[in-house]
Amino acid sequence: MDWASFIGIAMKMLVLTKVIRDLKPENLLLDENNDIKIVDFGLSNTYKPGELLKTACGSPCYAAPEMIAGLHYEPHKVDIWSSGIILFALICGQLPFEDSNTGNLYKKIKNGDYSISKFVSSQGRDLIKHILDTNPETRYSFEEIMTHPWFQQIAPEINISEGSDPSKEIQVDPVILAKSQELGLDAEIMKEDVISNKHNHYTTT
Repeated sequence: MDWASFIGIAMKMLVLTKVIRDLKPENLLLDENNDIKIVDFGLSNTYKPGELLKTACGSPCYAAPEMIAGLHYEPHKVDIWSSGIILFALICGQLPFEDSNTGNLYKKIKNGDYSISKFVSSQGRDLIKHILDTNPETRYSFEEIMTHPWFQQIAPEINISEGSDPSKEIQVDPVILAKSQELGLDAEIMKEDVISNKHNHYTTT
């Protein structure tokens, strides 16, 4: 998943003064060019600049602390929080806040009670800490996220256009092809199937 593209789309939503309020991996799709498309706007809403919202909604594990506390909240700040949850999941392979008991889950979210795996770099830890800041006033903005050293290391070229170029050919990573061949798979068949957008064990691998 292209984190830079995701932030670009989220920034566009901010410019349009529209809050999504249900950002989670299940609502992020990849098109044939690996551009991220956000789906399911059932809980989204528009708002005027400076307006606060109060409706608590979305998936509990991705909800911002001010939202679950029943406070009036800055719309874009709750989407930034959810983006941080997604970033955490992408880096660590698990959610930062989980509990079978909803009350305990909410308590963890409001207290910012989570731990980051040791393999995460110091820059990655720093960015996550500033996005998953329980205080919306000091929580990073999209602009601060994009200027953070962890984000800047990929030198992203963010495209926030409405659509993608259907003529752009799917790129196949030669390193992945080589590794797959070591596993006994036919690299040429794999390449052809990926470019053809087939769904089989070659493309899954």
